[in-house]
Amino acid sequence: MKKKLLFVYNPKAGKEKIRECLADVLEVFAEADYELTVVPTRRRDEAREVLRNRAKDYSLVVCSGGDGTLDETVTGMIQSGFSTPLGYLPAGSTNDYGESLSLSKNMVQAAQTAISGRDFACDMGSFNDDVFVYIAAFGLFTDVSYETDQAMKNVLGHMAYVLEGMKRLSNVRSYPLRITYDDQVIEDEFIFGMITNSRSVGGFKNITGKNVEMDDGLFEVTLIKMPANPVELNGILACLMNRDIDSDLMYCFKASQLTVESKEPLAWTLDGENGGAHQKAVIQNLHKTVTIRVD
Repeated sequence: MKKKLLFVYNPKAGKEKIRECLADVLEVFAEADYELTVVPTRRRDEAREVLRNRAKDYSLVVCSGGDGTLDETVTGMIQSGFSTPLGYLPAGSTNDYGESLSLSKNMVQAAQTAISGRDFACDMGSFNDDVFVYIAAFGLFTDVSYETDQAMKNVLGHMAYVLEGMKRLSNVRSYPLRITYDDQVIEDEFIFGMITNSRSVGGFKNITGKNVEMDDGLFEVTLIKMPANPVELNGILACLMNRDIDSDLMYCFKASQLTVESKEPLAWTLDGENGGAHQKAVIQNLHKTVTIRVD
């Protein structure tokens, strides 16, 4: 019997470049002697539903799209209750996760990696009852970035929203939070926070740290306090870009799990998509949960 491959792709991701090479991508799969099921997504959350309800006889899953499509695919795979290697053809505007895994931006080459690459077991994250691939964030524009026109999102990555927002102190809101991890408790006011497992965020490399391992069971956590004046603001920007964690205005640490509590519902974004508003968020590292094909 032929091996079965499920290919799910977002035809509108990025600049719709999958349309230019779809036939070549499918030929790569066919030449590897796979029986193909091809699903172009037409609405949000469709990839998750397809993966959650997939048949168990698929030996490989491949998805193509941006980080949001990858998020839906991984969430559906985990919800299905059984494991299959995953190939990823990055096609979004920033492709942070693909960049972190050094996947080719050439979609035909990425398809070949999905077929013949090595298996790499990656950490994922759980957020209350949800799943995320590489970032859970709050503060500065995280409550509106997923409502922004797609054309703007194609130009500006998420961290560009954050850095741009930090230039306007009068528009920045702080959030009093209680954050618990390991045996530590932090109580302070923050304008932004991100819990990440990625070497790139919003197209900015190394902004989450210089020694990031995507299979070590640990998140990189960055919490930014409210700057009192433009001098402190410039200091925060410099620390972010240089990843200088020796700052009184930032908390930076690694953790396998943490709890974030707020007196009011706090808006979150998960992999750049709406994560809802929560007064309590329990975030845990799912160690080596998903196997992804890499070079």
